[in-house]
Formats: sequence, C-alpha cells, structure tokens
Amino acid sequence: MNGGLLVAGTTSDAGKSVVTAGICRWLVRQGVKVAPFKAQNMSLNSFVTREGAEIGRAQAMQAQACRIEPTALMNPVLLKPGGEQSSQVVLLGKPVGEMSARGYHGGRQQRLLGTVLDCLTELRGHYDAVICEGAGSPAEINLRRTDIVNMGIARGARLPVLVVGDIDRGGVFASFFGTLALLSPEDQELVAGFLVNKFRGDVSLLEPGLDMLKGLTGRPAYGVLPFRHGLGIDEEDGLRVSLRGAVRESAVAPPLGADVLRVAVCAIPLMSNFTDVDALAAEPGVVVRFVDRPEELADADLVVVPGTRGTVRALRWLRERGLADALARRAAEHRPVLGVCGGFQILGEHIEDDVESRAGAVPGLGLLPVRVRFAREKTLTRPTGRALGEPVEGYEIHHGVAEVTGGEAFLDGCRVGQTWGTHWHGSLESDGFRRAFLREVAAAAGRRFVPAPDTSFAALREEQLDRLGDLIEQHADTDALWRLIESGAPQGLPFIPPGAPA
Repeated sequence: MNGGLLVAGTTSDAGKSVVTAGICRWLVRQGVKVAPFKAQNMSLNSFVTREGAEIGRAQAMQAQACRIEPTALMNPVLLKPGGEQSSQVVLLGKPVGEMSARGYHGGRQQRLLGTVLDCLTELRGHYDAVICEGAGSPAEINLRRTDIVNMGIARGARLPVLVVGDIDRGGVFASFFGTLALLSPEDQELVAGFLVNKFRGDVSLLEPGLDMLKGLTGRPAYGVLPFRHGLGIDEEDGLRVSLRGAVRESAVAPPLGADVLRVAVCAIPLMSNFTDVDALAAEPGVVVRFVDRPEELADADLVVVPGTRGTVRALRWLRERGLADALARRAAEHRPVLGVCGGFQILGEHIEDDVESRAGAVPGLGLLPVRVRFAREKTLTRPTGRALGEPVEGYEIHHGVAEVTGGEAFLDGCRVGQTWGTHWHGSLESDGFRRAFLREVAAAAGRRFVPAPDTSFAALREEQLDRLGDLIEQHADTDALWRLIESGAPQGLPFIPPGAPA
C-alpha cells in the first residue's frame, strides 16, 4: 500500500485536524504505517521536534495519533502571524524571515510548491499511507493560483480529496455543493466525496439530504460523525483549549481536597502555545479561564502570563488594561504568578528588542530579576531537567535571550517569592512536577487543594486520540475510505458547473 488522502474542509474549523487525526489513529490500529502532513499551516501554537525543527502543534498531535515521532517533513511551511499584515515564515522547521500577506501570496508561496511536494514524496516513500490536511477551504478562488495546501497539493500529488463540513454551523449541503461547484474541472476530478461532522440527532433525518447531494454531485458521503464534546486536538488558533473542554464538558472527578484551584490566564495579544494550560485543566479540581480585565485576577489562585509572538505588544496591552498593575500587586502580596516564554520575558526588568517589534529598549514589569535581549536566531530546543524535586521535560521556541541576575533557579528561568518564570513550554505536562507546582500554589493561596495522585496527561491524550479513532471506525464508511486511500479518486466523477472562474 502506498496510499494518500487530502482532508479538505468547507470552512476553517470544519474539523479537518480532528478528522485527520482520527483517520490516522484508525489506520495505525489496522496495522498501517501512516504519517500526517500539512503543507502549510498558519498557527501560533507550535512544537519542537527532536531534531530541533518548529512545526504546528496539530501535526505533532497527529503524529502521536500515528504513534510516530513528528518531523519537519510533516509541516514544511509554518506561518506565525505577527500582526494583521505579516507573518514569520518557518520553512522546514527554521525561520527564514517576515513577510506580508501580499508578498507571500504574490509569488513566494507558489515557489514553495516544489518543496512541499518533495517533502510529501519523501514521506510517502517511508510510510504505507500519508493523510494530508488542507487549510481553510479549497474553494478560496482568490488564492487558487498560488495554493500549495489544498487543491495545489492534491493536483501535484494526485491525491483523492475528502471534503469535511461542520453541520453544527448550518448550511452544510450548500457548503458542500458550493465548494465543489467553484473548483475547476481538473480539481473536481479529485474530489471523491464528503464527510459530515458534528451532527446532533437522528441520522435517518439527514439521509434524504445526503441522497440528494449524491444525485446532484455524483459523490457520496463517506460518513456522518456525531457531535462529541472535547474532541479537539491541540488547536491552531483561537481560544479553544482542547483538554480543558474535555474536562469541563464531561463527567469530572471532584477535587480530592476541600477546595478547587482557580487559574486565570491573561488573554494577551498574539498568544502562542496557550495549550500549556491544558495540563492544568486536566487536573480534577482545577478551573482554568481566560481573562482580559484586572478584576478577574482578584479571586484567582494562580495567574498565568502565557507565551506570545509579540512580547512588547502584549506588555503594552497589559499596561493599557490595568492588568500590569494587578500583576504587580499580586507579586507584592506573594500570590502566585507564572510567566511562560513571552510571559516570562514580560515579568522581567528590561527588554531589548530590535528583532520582533524593533521597539528597542523597553522596561518590563520588573517582577523578576531578568534582562532580555532579542536575538535574530531563534532558540528551538527540547530541554530536560528537574524542578521542585521532580523530573521535567519541555520545549523552547523564542528569540528572547534571558540573563537571570538573581532569584532562585527555576528550570532555565527563576523564581522570586511566588512569582515564577521560564522559557519552557510543556513543562506542566510532566505529571510529578505539575503536582508539586500545584501543591506550592495551593499552599501560597491558602487553599485546601490536593492534586490527584494518578492523573496522567499522556494517558489522557492517548485516550482522546483513541476516541477520535473510534469516531472514524464507528461512523465513517471505512471500507470506502480504505479504497479511497489505497486507489485514489474514482474515475469519471461528473463536473458540476460553473467551475472556477477563468
């Protein structure tokens, strides 16, 4: 078997990442050697592979669904927005510069098609099947000429295409038909059919519409996936925290102690890797929420200042909203504050930034004895160490180089009283360390909170990925899906007018 499939969507957030991960987990459980692929990803949530390459977190989680190590080949182009008009371009895991949207779509993107096709070819040489994820919608006719992630990659690699639609939003039949009808005849030849996502209710009521859709397009539905709470994997963008949703919306064990712990995460601009707090939200009795007003910090037992692609911009935002003063008061009162990556830099005394914001010298909040200088080369590492008597693993993604001049050592950062700072993303996924940290927070907050002794974040992730595999196995036409992956799109699929504009 040397198969492949492109999972496209009628819209952003239709469920492409989840469906791709589910198909990957279903296939690997059938004994298939499978890998994920996304030619181009736009996300502030990224991950560092073992070889020191930066890729989207969704592809890292999809690799976990495949039970393999993620590599740069799985996400050759990553765009990290730095504002409304520009993004950092990460190519094969390394940043190659900032570019405006107009500049990227004006020529650079199309020149990358050969690179992404080479990466896909290399993956297909090592795996029985590669399940590719598209981006946005394949019917974005204004971008089709330079597309390298939807029909561009499907045409280049002759991949069959499955279009996913979110029926929970409404209008899914019009979205399916319209997506197909706005593609060129050559693109339509590869669109094999549709997959309905997030359906609530009696499937028999939907079946007449699916029959009519097949009559109109000549293409079947490959399944109807029911709505399930908490099935998101690590998000590309937005404020949806995957395991937080799973814990909050399902039957949750009560806290072991008499009290819960309340965690407030500052929703700073260009927030990156907010998935760091998933591990906190997975703990019974820990309540996580995102906040943007100083009064929302008042009853928090822990405040987290997360990572950001715009440290100076986020610092200004905190000051403008009064959150900077609220953080300073918390630190003075020895109430817990944790800064991660950009948040750690914000808590320091001084920032020298001629790279990210080009703002030059900027005073930080002065809550930690740290001076930060932005380097042009990005730090991309997977460090290991010990903190609070426990082993810790993490990953670093930052331009800021921190000079720690005092305080107590904490991972690669420092701690002063109950104010903590580190560049390490993902440290809270280390179960023993997370429990030790939460015990410190509870003691400082005066809460009778007891961490659960058996919460395994890795096991929760595996359970989540298995639920995605179950969803495909139980609610998709897996025989038809197998044929599609193995043999490609059926021959003779009809063209649906009007097709793409000339």
